Amino acid sequence: MPNVIEQATTDEVMVITEAPVSIGAPVFTELTPSRPRVTYMENAKGHLIPVDKVKPVDKLRDEVVKDMIAIAIDVRAMMQAAKRKLFDSFNDFVALSAQEYDVQMGGKKGNTTLLSYDGKYKVQLAVSENIVFDERLQVAKSLIDECLTDWTQDSNDNIKALINQAFQVDKEGNISTGRVLALRSLDINDSKWDKAMDAISDAIQVTDTKEYIRFYERDNDGAYHQISLDFSNC
Repeated sequence: MPNVIEQATTDEVMVITEAPVSIGAPVFTELTPSRPRVTYMENAKGHLIPVDKVKPVDKLRDEVVKDMIAIAIDVRAMMQAAKRKLFDSFNDFVALSAQEYDVQMGGKKGNTTLLSYDGKYKVQLAVSENIVFDERLQVAKSLIDECLTDWTQDSNDNIKALINQAFQVDKEGNISTGRVLALRSLDINDSKWDKAMDAISDAIQVTDTKEYIRFYERDNDGAYHQISLDFSNC
C-alpha cells in the first residue's frame, strides 16, 4: 500500500493525514472544496507528479521494484536471524564438548570443524584476522635493503625479486600482508636478515577478527561441496 497523504484545505487551515508507508515513492492525495481529488507520485527528484501523468510502464516498474525490495528485506531479516542461530548452535556445542574435559572455553575459538556422524555433512567455523603493520615495518624494510646491498651479485636473483615484490604497494597504497609475512619462511642465514624478520613480527597488529561459518555436503565420490550461503554482510 503506497504512502497516501490527503490534504483537506480551506482558506485558513490545512489538515494532513498520513497512512502507513511501505517501500518506494509515496503517493499524495490532495482534497480541496473546489477541485476534485488529485493523487500524486513523488519522482526521484522529489517532485510530485499527478498519477494520471505517470506512464503505465513507470507505475508497473515502481510496483515491481517495491515488491522485490520488500521480499529482499524480509529474506535479509530471516538470514540475520538464521546467522545468529547457527553461530549460537555451533559455539554452544563446542562449549558443551569442552566440558567433558573440564575446560572452560572463552573468546574466539579459532578454526573449528564439526562433522555429522556419517561424515556426509561438515560445518566449519573460520576466524579471519585483519592484520596491519606499524612503523616497525619500515625498520624491517631498511634492514632488508641493507641485506640486499651487502649480498654479492651471485646471490639468488629469485629471492631478491621475491623480497622486492613483498614491499610493492597496490593501487590503494597498501602493502600485501601475505607477501610480507611469507618472507619469514625464507631460509636465509644472515644476522641482519634475522633482525629484519623480528621487526616484521613485532610490527604485526591485529585490528579486528571476523568469524565465517560454512556448510559442506559430501557427494558419492567423497568430495565435499560448499552449500552456498553468504552471511558475510548480513
